[in-house]
Amino acid sequence: MINIAIFVSGGGTNCENLIRYFRDSDFVKCALVVSNKSDAYALVRAERLGVPTAVLTKQQLNSPDETMPLLQEYGIDFIVLAGFLPLVPDYLIEAFPRRIVNLHPALLPKFGGKGMWGHHVHEAVKAAGESETGMTVHYVTPVCDGGEIIAQFRTSLSPDDTVDDIAEKEHQLEMAHFPQVVEQVLREVK
Repeated sequence: MINIAIFVSGGGTNCENLIRYFRDSDFVKCALVVSNKSDAYALVRAERLGVPTAVLTKQQLNSPDETMPLLQEYGIDFIVLAGFLPLVPDYLIEAFPRRIVNLHPALLPKFGGKGMWGHHVHEAVKAAGESETGMTVHYVTPVCDGGEIIAQFRTSLSPDDTVDDIAEKEHQLEMAHFPQVVEQVLREVK
């Protein structure tokens, strides 16, 4: 059994989607949900679905002495970032080589890097007049949004699409594809 931790900062729709997707899995267990925000609604979603939760402040996240024991307590083998905003500290990337993946709401390498998260991404896509957008799942490295791309899914945009329309189209891709991509990656974990 592969125990995964889902790291979140916000509402948690992707977190809930992953928990529900793997609920009856014979090889993946959503063992822990970690947030950097105590008021993240993702924690409520996880608790309702019976998944343990923890809150790590930025200071705690940056401390191996505080974070690693928590992950060891739950036997975490793999980390999935699902709307997690802080940069992952280097020690965690080193402890989980090619075992941390992130979902980014754009077609990397476009619209990635510092400050490119959530609505900021969709606003940038709109401002650039893009004819398509999408989602990217990639491995996490010390370079923000710079890790190897695992999968991308695209959707067409029209000039009439608002920023909210773009966000909704991209979110539909996340709901449809993110759990399957995570499963595919986990099946390749040795």
